[in-house]
Amino acid sequence: MKKVAVVFWSGTGNTKAMADAVAEGAKNAGAEVSVMSPGEFGKDKVAEFDAIAFGCPAMGDEVLEEEEFEPMFAGVEKSLDGKEIALFGSYGWGDGQWMRDWEERCNAAGVKPAAESVMANNEPDEAALGNCKALGASLAK
Repeated sequence: MKKVAVVFWSGTGNTKAMADAVAEGAKNAGAEVSVMSPGEFGKDKVAEFDAIAFGCPAMGDEVLEEEEFEPMFAGVEKSLDGKEIALFGSYGWGDGQWMRDWEERCNAAGVKPAAESVMANNEPDEAALGNCKALGASLAK
C-alpha cells in the first residue's frame, strides 16, 4: 500500500475542498493518506511518503502563499527528487500563471510532477473535484 501525503494551504476553503477530493481519490484507490498543513510537513517528512500532493491557491500577484506554504515548499523542494508529486490549487483572477510558474520551478529543480496539475477558478466545480479525485488515485497506483 502506497503512502500519500496531501499538503495544502487554504484561505477561503476552495483549496481545502480540492485537498479533500485528492485525499478521497487516493484512499479509494487503496493508499494510506495523511492530510497536513504546511506547518505539519517539512523536509524530515518527505521520506515517509511514496507520493505527495501539494495544494496552494494563487495569492497576490499570482504567487504561492508566502507566510506558510512558500517557506515549507522552498524547504522541501530539493528533497523531492525521485518522489512522485502532484500540484493543485485555486485562483480567483488571472489565468493560472502561478501554476505554470510552480510547475517550471519543479522542473528546474529536477522534480517532475507525476500527474497533470489541477486548477479551479474560485470554488471548485464538480469537474475540478473529479480531476482532484483522479489526481489522488493516480498517486496511489
